[in-house]
Amino acid sequence: MGRGRQKAKHTKVARELKYFSPDTNYGALERELGGNPRLEEDLEKWPEYTDTYGDDEDDELDEGDAKTA
Repeated sequence: MGRGRQKAKHTKVARELKYFSPDTNYGALERELGGNPRLEEDLEKWPEYTDTYGDDEDDELDEGDAKTA
């Protein structure tokens, strides 16, 4: 008898989560996605952290080829 009440509560919570739409702070989102304005300065300070070869996936493929050879 208690299962029906439990299922109804779960259905209610699931429906609330599905249709809930919080207010979006577009200003904060823009700042977060805008990136680092001091990026060039930071890259000059720490050149060892720059990706000189491009994509990291190529490195993983090279390591896998070395293991099978």
